[in-house]
Amino acid sequence: MIDDLRALAIFAKVAEAGSFSAAGRSLRLSTSVVSHHVKALETRHGVSLFHRSTRSLSLTNEGQRLLQAARRMVEAAEEGFNAIAEISDDPTGMLRVSAPAFLMNSPQVDALWCFARRYPGVGVTLCSSDEQINLVAEGFDLAIRLGNMADSTLKSRKIGTFERVLVAAPSYLESIDPLSSPTDLARCDFVVLDMLPEKFVLQQGGKEVTVQPERSRVLSNSISGARSAVLAGLGMQKLPLSEVAEDLAAGRLVAVLPEWSLATFNIHAVWPESSRRGALVGLLLKDLVDVQNS
Repeated sequence: MIDDLRALAIFAKVAEAGSFSAAGRSLRLSTSVVSHHVKALETRHGVSLFHRSTRSLSLTNEGQRLLQAARRMVEAAEEGFNAIAEISDDPTGMLRVSAPAFLMNSPQVDALWCFARRYPGVGVTLCSSDEQINLVAEGFDLAIRLGNMADSTLKSRKIGTFERVLVAAPSYLESIDPLSSPTDLARCDFVVLDMLPEKFVLQQGGKEVTVQPERSRVLSNSISGARSAVLAGLGMQKLPLSEVAEDLAAGRLVAVLPEWSLATFNIHAVWPESSRRGALVGLLLKDLVDVQNS
């Protein structure tokens, strides 16, 4: 029975991940170990749970029926661990976290690693991507996101801020007429960053000017990609100061209209209200909030 329970949990992860290797990475097991447990489960009960081919893996009718029970078992276990996580000195479980790639050396991600050291019974998976993912659909427990939070079904908490600066390469600025005011930006090329809104506000003293970029031919889904395109002289973009400080100091990039500034952006932690790992999320959130208050 104990062997079946372990194999059921592994089987459920394979069905969720879509392959033995992906399940192994998630469970921190080798592909051969994952395959062994599923095969042993099939042999003990005389069924085939997956249609296997070199290119795909799909559930058989028996596998679809068993998956429902396997998911209920895993969910019940997670709810049980969640119930004791807040009062336990050594909580256990798994957390899947997503954060923008450019924050990998940030205090927020450092707080995640401090959390992992403090609670050795908690496994942590970090996905570093500038693309905004669907937390519920892709099984993430918490994400670190930038900017103002739109209305959604997710709960959120501010955990920090970051500065931005409008930059361009000297070669690009030399190719256009000199810029004297925000209205001149309408004739400039922009590198579009699809994780953040194109429209932005420049501030000077008590004045604010809204800028809506009108010209662009380069689109990037990551801050590092946008920075690379700007360095290549393909346009300008508002980028995190932490990402371009060295470029500015070395003269590879130049601040555009430096007498005007961009509003500071917020960093938020967001998580599904219905998470079965809510207690672990709460423990991590305390560490993330402490970073902002320190």
